[in-house]
Amino acid sequence: MSEAAEVVGICRDLLRIDTSNTGDPETSKGERAAAEYVAEKLTAAGIEPVVHETLPGRTSLVARIPGADPGRGGLLVHGHLDVVPADASEWTVDPFAGEIRDGYLWGRGAVDMKDFDAMVLAVVGRWHREGYVPPRDIVLAFTADEEAGGTYGAKALVDERADLFEGVTEAIGEVGGYSFTVNDDLRLYLIETAQKGMDWLRLHARGRPGHGSMVHDDNAVTALAEAVARIGNHKFPLTVTPTVRTFLEQTTELLGIELDLDDPEKAIAKLGPIANIIGATVRNTANPTRLDAGYKDNVIPGRASATIDCRTLPGQHELFYEQLRELIGPDIEIDSRDPQPALETSFDGAIVDAMAAALKAEDPGARAVPYMLSAGTDAKHFNRLGIRCFGFAPLKLPADLNFSALFHGIDERVPVEGLEFGTRVLDRFLRGC
Repeated sequence: MSEAAEVVGICRDLLRIDTSNTGDPETSKGERAAAEYVAEKLTAAGIEPVVHETLPGRTSLVARIPGADPGRGGLLVHGHLDVVPADASEWTVDPFAGEIRDGYLWGRGAVDMKDFDAMVLAVVGRWHREGYVPPRDIVLAFTADEEAGGTYGAKALVDERADLFEGVTEAIGEVGGYSFTVNDDLRLYLIETAQKGMDWLRLHARGRPGHGSMVHDDNAVTALAEAVARIGNHKFPLTVTPTVRTFLEQTTELLGIELDLDDPEKAIAKLGPIANIIGATVRNTANPTRLDAGYKDNVIPGRASATIDCRTLPGQHELFYEQLRELIGPDIEIDSRDPQPALETSFDGAIVDAMAAALKAEDPGARAVPYMLSAGTDAKHFNRLGIRCFGFAPLKLPADLNFSALFHGIDERVPVEGLEFGTRVLDRFLRGC
């Protein structure tokens, strides 16, 4: 089997293992089957993984490849094994069949993020066959539960097995290193150097229960609905962080787009497929996602609840909650489940140089630029160990592909050539970092 075919085969195998994560341990599929598959691949590559299971079936793996220079800080390469659920009736293909069609490998997890897991396994398999030793320790982590915040995966590893990451100073993971085409001779590769904080807040309104046929001026559902509507219709103030400023200045200059940093959304709207991601990084956001109230059609409940998906910019956490409390009003309770901080690092150093060099070697038209991810990843947990985290899971994408829409979307798919390209870039990067 060629090395190109190997990474496609590994990714296809992983896509065929349903690891859907509903956010509820009782209904989630669990990651054990995928973890067992990864463990077999690692063992075949001469790497002995450590298995960490927080609940039955919620399985993560960590393995260390000793480097030539034990005095250097180690590099963590992390990917998650779980995926968000998929409704087969909405898809063109079976989301868990791993079908190859029209030059793409289709399936839930194709870009989020079993493609990167497959790249890593293909690279270390090649190293084993060559007898190659990397320049420094490489720690591999394949985690459970990232799609629900990492409680049963990366968070548990950091809390319970921090020793597995001893000496690690830097990390790479998902949602970075993918291309954005400027023209035939120039592609920007977005390196994630920042990501927004996240908190899935629960709001609770209380009122006087009663019969639905009566006049009622203390209705919990009404109070909650009004608060939720205020949040959903609110636009938080614009804030341009250092990462976003650098991205916008470099990108708009290359595209010939006029940039007004006091009103950057006009320029962002012209960025095509990445506009949705970038547009969410110039302000805090709070989106209502769930409502829960009542138990019978003719009974006014005494309590109503809602979930608000909150994403905050670096340095904005306290201000955001002050603004949110003002929007909600004093009579609504706020329950914070598990807030996770925003992250931001600088776009410099030997690791960034190695990323840029690896991309350039495989794509002469490549230019690496920093950007902020509007969502969150397991990096939030690994950062608590003092690890400097980047998003670098390289992919060369067709110019007309709306890549951001594939994350958690229907018909998720990864270009086969992009997957092969990413494997070559990852190999070069890990050898050169």
